Amino acid sequence: MRNPFSKLILIWAVVLCLPCTLMFPAPPDEGMYPLSEILKLDLKSAGLKIPITDIYNPSGTSLVDALVRLGGCTGSFVSGNGLILTNHHCTFDFVRQASTVEKNYLADGFYAASREEEIPAQGLTCMITESYKDVSEEILQAASAASVPAERVTLIQKKIRELTKSEEKSNPGIKAEVSEMFTGKTYILFRYKILKDVRLVFVPPRSVGDFGGENDNWVWPRHTGDFTFVRAYVGPDGKPAEYSKNNIPFIPKRFLKVNPNGVDENDFVFVLGYPGRTFRHFPAKYMEFQEKYQLPYVSKLFESFISLYEELGKNNPELALKYSSRIKTLANTEKNYRGKILGLQRLELVKQKQAEEAELQQFILADQIRTAAYKDLLHDIDEAYMEQCALGRTSFFVSSIRARIYASRLATQLIEYKSEMCKPENDRKSAYSAKNRALLFEGYAEDLKEADCYVDGLLLKRIISEAVTLPELSNFEPLSQFRNKTEEQLTSEINSLLNHSIVFDSAKFMSAVKDSSNLSWQVDPLISFMMKLDTAYKPIEKRYETINGKLNVLLPKYLDVKHDFKQKSFVPDANSTLRLTYGYVRGYTPVDATYYKPITTLAGVMEKGVAGGVYTVSPKLRALYDKKDFGRFRHKKLNDVPVDILYNMDTTGGNSGSPVLNAWGEMIGLNFDRAFEATINDFAWSESYSRSIGADIRYILFVTQKLGGADKLLNELGVE
Repeated sequence: MRNPFSKLILIWAVVLCLPCTLMFPAPPDEGMYPLSEILKLDLKSAGLKIPITDIYNPSGTSLVDALVRLGGCTGSFVSGNGLILTNHHCTFDFVRQASTVEKNYLADGFYAASREEEIPAQGLTCMITESYKDVSEEILQAASAASVPAERVTLIQKKIRELTKSEEKSNPGIKAEVSEMFTGKTYILFRYKILKDVRLVFVPPRSVGDFGGENDNWVWPRHTGDFTFVRAYVGPDGKPAEYSKNNIPFIPKRFLKVNPNGVDENDFVFVLGYPGRTFRHFPAKYMEFQEKYQLPYVSKLFESFISLYEELGKNNPELALKYSSRIKTLANTEKNYRGKILGLQRLELVKQKQAEEAELQQFILADQIRTAAYKDLLHDIDEAYMEQCALGRTSFFVSSIRARIYASRLATQLIEYKSEMCKPENDRKSAYSAKNRALLFEGYAEDLKEADCYVDGLLLKRIISEAVTLPELSNFEPLSQFRNKTEEQLTSEINSLLNHSIVFDSAKFMSAVKDSSNLSWQVDPLISFMMKLDTAYKPIEKRYETINGKLNVLLPKYLDVKHDFKQKSFVPDANSTLRLTYGYVRGYTPVDATYYKPITTLAGVMEKGVAGGVYTVSPKLRALYDKKDFGRFRHKKLNDVPVDILYNMDTTGGNSGSPVLNAWGEMIGLNFDRAFEATINDFAWSESYSRSIGADIRYILFVTQKLGGADKLLNELGVE
């Protein structure tokens, strides 16, 4: 017999569940949506309160016009006078360069009370997306002329150079870049305005901007005020120009409104920015290569570099300042890669992909037309990656020597310069063209200042001592002189390469570069070694080109058949082009029986501050907290100043400095990190563990006003 109360109980159950439904909106779809996809999204249902054209309007101004690519990060205009808000860690090295032991802006912070006091951030450029167009047809047509797989990638790169050069010639003042949206399938040419005069305006002390240091990097709960204000300038005529005292602030088409009231848990939020690289659409064998070779090798190498730099700066404040940026960059990647390794293992992502590909193969074989088109596809992809696995860590070893050590980098640059100068002007790489040569020489000068015979010797020894143990490099001839050596003998061999090399004498090096009659570089031991390395690597490089050429044909087919199998379209992997992602302020459960709330407060800063070290709290900040002098930035529910926020959005590297916007398109935070579990985002995304971290706008404004005394900046932001 039916329970007479069952219907009543059911009604009450539904009623009680309604608030839960309203409180916890559905998770967003995975995706970093490019400009071409934004207008197709139904963000109104997700919680957006403004028209979608307010975010992106190809026929007028919109929020995307306030976004900039700032170095490898994102920034956004927050005033009509070129003021940009970005992350502290994005400007870290530029602040270091402007600092001395006596005036350590990195440690103590910096505030320019007037425009005249703003400090040039040497080398920092601001890129603004002007427009874009699809150039896939031209590029794929050029690629179709390839007679062998290795030639395909070369032809694509050549066509890209032609297109960008032609675009820049017909549009003076812009920089053109072609971005691959889907491997071997879709290519978009972006036009950027480049602002070359960027200046530091307000930098919080490191005890705020880098609170927790590497201990808290990629970690939640977080209590870091990771923000910096910079300003972009142009020439008096309003056009981009190099630094000059006569320059004037850039007037953006649009700037973001700052909302000092912030957000609460479960509020709808979205991010605009320039995410770096993701690899979600790659097959199982690619993930296996990452797990076995790239991630462990780079992580281990960087860990040893960090230890070396820390030891060198331990009792030397000048060296500690000099190496601080290198340590920070290396540590960020090292911890990220460790997180990725754990993520790959925890998710068993390789097995997941293998299972999906087994189903995909069954789907292919279930239809005659698909069988004819794709029968051997997955096998051919596996074969290509197996060839790559056979080469193992070879490319990482070579690129580490070429790029990570200033001495060998300079040697490589000189060799390439001489090679490029033998070619006709039109055939040279863009960096070596006549118009870019001055910039090239500036780069050499910077590297020459950083090259240090002793330090470079230690780094080179670390790379080589690892390389001689790798089976894939057992027959690599340039390493023969370092095999079966004692530590003392190895040190002696490396010193013989470096001692007296012209790369440690800027005058001799630049003479060898510019004077074609100067042949001293040909007998230089280090340069000779790098030439020998280049010669031995060339046939291996050809093998990589062949592998990449094959994959450039196979991966588009892989995506096509996956599209049929899944019956859905895919968002292209991130590639440093402007994207949108959306979600909600939301906590999560990273491990069993643990729940993390999505908002941290100033009380947490004080709690961590007891430990000192990287958790040191400035006396002024502690005094503000003790007096509860929070001003208008107190969160009513929490009765404290919110510091950082957590949200379930799809972000990756390059999203650092991205504005976090509320339902009305107002800035309420500044994205700067992901939780440790979300480092796997580059390969896979899940609402349950993918969490991104931002500095709450209330903490940014609180620090700027109360700690920094920069009331003028708040006035410029329109915050009363």
